[in-house]
Amino acid sequence: MTKAVLTPIITRFAPSPTGELHLGHAYSALLAHDFARANDGKFILRFEDIDQTRVRPQFYRDIEIDLEWLGIKWDDKPIRQSLHFNDYARDLERLKALGLLYPCFKTRTEIAYDAMNAPHGPDNFLVLRDSDKEIDAETIAKIGGNIPFAWRFWARRAKELLGDEELFFTETNGNNTKIDPLLLGDVILARKDTPASYHLCVVHDDARQNTTHIIRGEDLRQSTHIHRVLQHFLSLPVPLYQFHKLLLGADDKRLAKRDKAQSLKYLRNSGVTPEQVRTMIEQARKM
Repeated sequence: MTKAVLTPIITRFAPSPTGELHLGHAYSALLAHDFARANDGKFILRFEDIDQTRVRPQFYRDIEIDLEWLGIKWDDKPIRQSLHFNDYARDLERLKALGLLYPCFKTRTEIAYDAMNAPHGPDNFLVLRDSDKEIDAETIAKIGGNIPFAWRFWARRAKELLGDEELFFTETNGNNTKIDPLLLGDVILARKDTPASYHLCVVHDDARQNTTHIIRGEDLRQSTHIHRVLQHFLSLPVPLYQFHKLLLGADDKRLAKRDKAQSLKYLRNSGVTPEQVRTMIEQARKM
């Protein structure tokens, strides 16, 4: 891996304490850790624990044990997103002030029905609100009531505000990707019972921790479009990105936390060494 341009280099690994780490997590963590160390930089550990219904207390320490076993050492004290909901709320207020959020009262079932009946089929369905609709008095009354709803990012409004300005994200290999604000539609940034969603928290925390290089799976490439848009409207710094191949299991499906046979804890207890884990990862990359 070539030396990076920005200094000091700060990378991060941000697992969710909702299950055991597996080989795919090890791959991502090792890439970020080794890149930082090769460039005399810092490696940060962050727990993405906003979904408190799925978080289990024992997984915080289990993750640290797995990383320590792999020889991964982090700088600074790990932060937990669940302790910073007030910070995310302030970001939401800034986006509301720009007219970039709107309340959506449709249930998941209703949205799934809309998708099935969309002209181009469910695979191409996106929630996209027309840009000329305003929030009426009835909607405002609902917000103050007990009806569940989600705060969605208004993608078409964002595109209007951008006007002729074009946004890009840059990869460590020098490739620039032009941003499409509408690519993911109107993503959910918060729910009435959940103060913030992944998309909002990740851009806030990467800025908070001064992350210069984000190394993550190829499955998050499209999400980077909305992240770059949020960085723009929240006036946050823009890191460099690197996307790595996803490791697949024997069934050619991406690894999942429920696959106990590939968990780092299982491998460690079976006598597998950290060096053997690196070899397994390298072999999986070539498949």
